[in-house]
Order: sequence, then structure tokens, then C-alpha cells
Amino acid sequence: MSRLQAQPTAAGRPPRQVQEGLWLFAPNRDTQGGSAWWLAPSAADGCGVLIDCPAFNDANLAFLQQQPAGRIVLTGREGHGRLRRFQEALGWPVHVQEQEAYLLPGAQQLIGFAEQAELAPGLRLLWTPGPSPGTAVLLAEQPGVLFCGRLLSPLAPGQAGPLRTRRSFHWQRWLRSLEHLRSWLPPQQPQWLASGAGLGALRGEALVPSARALLDQLDLVALATQQPV
Repeated sequence: MSRLQAQPTAAGRPPRQVQEGLWLFAPNRDTQGGSAWWLAPSAADGCGVLIDCPAFNDANLAFLQQQPAGRIVLTGREGHGRLRRFQEALGWPVHVQEQEAYLLPGAQQLIGFAEQAELAPGLRLLWTPGPSPGTAVLLAEQPGVLFCGRLLSPLAPGQAGPLRTRRSFHWQRWLRSLEHLRSWLPPQQPQWLASGAGLGALRGEALVPSARALLDQLDLVALATQQPV
């Protein structure tokens, strides 16, 4: 048994299903109250996806160990959490934008990507620097969900947008990433946003609907003057 495996874990509570094939984990203190997601395996390759790391506890680990196969996708440095403990327990590969791979010394099966990558048909990664140098988003065309990490944060029920903080990497690149994202997305995609930030502003909801319209309506010129919060 390794030193990491020997460390005790809390009981915790398992993720809740919010849509067919999609689960949301409880807020994770290790990622500043961030949100992690589980996307069930698709018919394309039979491999589920853990998007960012939830709290490392008994309930979450039991849920993930029940899955037939999986991979981990990190949307940015804020979502790393206890990545090494999860990987040691699960043995899954980890997809991370290459500029932030150095933040995970000792992690095994790291798969870096540069501009974009396709994990399976209809499951694509895009590099979107701004919140951090290696921020990325994951588009799952079925069920039409964009896992956007901290690129977009909930602002109110049904609303999300870029939220600049004093820890943000580069605001102008962030806005350029949003512009590039809009041109990269297929028509009518996504239907939903799944943020990696805290979801309290959604007042009990998990997903942000009408996501494509929300993205298209972002006023990037006006946002350029936003000050850090």
C-alpha cells in the first residue's frame, strides 16, 4: 500500500444524477468549492469521463470504481484537486492541456494536448487560456453539454459568464478564447453549460440551459472593462 492509499478518507456523499448519463459531484473544498462531473460511457468507445476532481472520499471513490472504464479530463489548474489519489485508485489516464502538465509531478498516464483533441467521436477538447494558462473546455455533442471549467461561471439562475478574479491569468486572452470558442462550436451546440466553478448562484439548478444563445449574446467589448472581483 502506498503512502497516498494509507491516508484516511471521509465518508462523503455520492454524486447526484442531473440528466441522463450525467452526474454532478458535491462541491469540493480542495478546488475552492468547484464542481466536478461524471459523463457516462458513450456507445462510441465505452469509456466514461470524469471532468475535474471531486472530493476524494469513500462515496465518490465507490461510485467511480463501479464504472466499467474511464478517463479523467482536467479543465484547468483549479480542478486538479487530489488527482494523484484518484489516479492511483482508478488507474485511469489523464488528459490535460500541455502547459499545465508540469503541475502534476508524479502523476502517471498524462496525455497532453496543444490546441485541441478528440477523445472519441463527438467528444472534443479545446484549449481556452485565460482563467489559467492551460484552461480547456470539453464538448460532448451528445447530450449537448459544454464542460467549461472556470471559463464561464454561474451568475444567476440560467445565467453564466466570465468572472475575472485576482488569480486570473490573462483577461484579454480569456475574451479571445471565448470568441474562438464560438467559432469552434458546431451549429446549435451546446444546449447546456456545465461549469467547473461553484454553482450556488444557480439556486439549486446544476446546468445552465440555452447555452449556445448565451455564448452568442456575450458582449466581449463591454466585458473588456470588467475589473477583478
